Amino acid sequence: MSEMDDMDDGSGIIKKFMFLNRKAPHGTVYALEGLEVVLITAAFDQDVSMVFTDDGVYQLIKGVDTKGIEVKDFSRTYRALEGYDIEKLYVDQKSMDARGLTEEDLIVDVTVLSVDEMANLMAEQDVVISF
Repeated sequence: MSEMDDMDDGSGIIKKFMFLNRKAPHGTVYALEGLEVVLITAAFDQDVSMVFTDDGVYQLIKGVDTKGIEVKDFSRTYRALEGYDIEKLYVDQKSMDARGLTEEDLIVDVTVLSVDEMANLMAEQDVVISF
């Protein structure tokens, strides 16, 4: 059996896509556009994981109130990811520490990784897309 056969589930080739979220949730389109791309990729039955690093960790903060900045709060969408079979959510420990955040501050369950663990996970991916 070839490597291609191992990746084929009958609907096409499955690739490992990692989406690296580095930007704060508001002020640019990166976070929202990135989330939309993740949902589209998952709709094509690909192996999707999401990483939150740098200011991207703010995308997962509980209790966000966007009324004052007059933008839609899309953070609740992260709670719906499991329904799209997106269950691999990772957060960079160093980014959390630098911002004084803990897992209890986040809206979803994540796996917190060290820099080395993150590098190893990235090396296993077929595609890494940064937003």
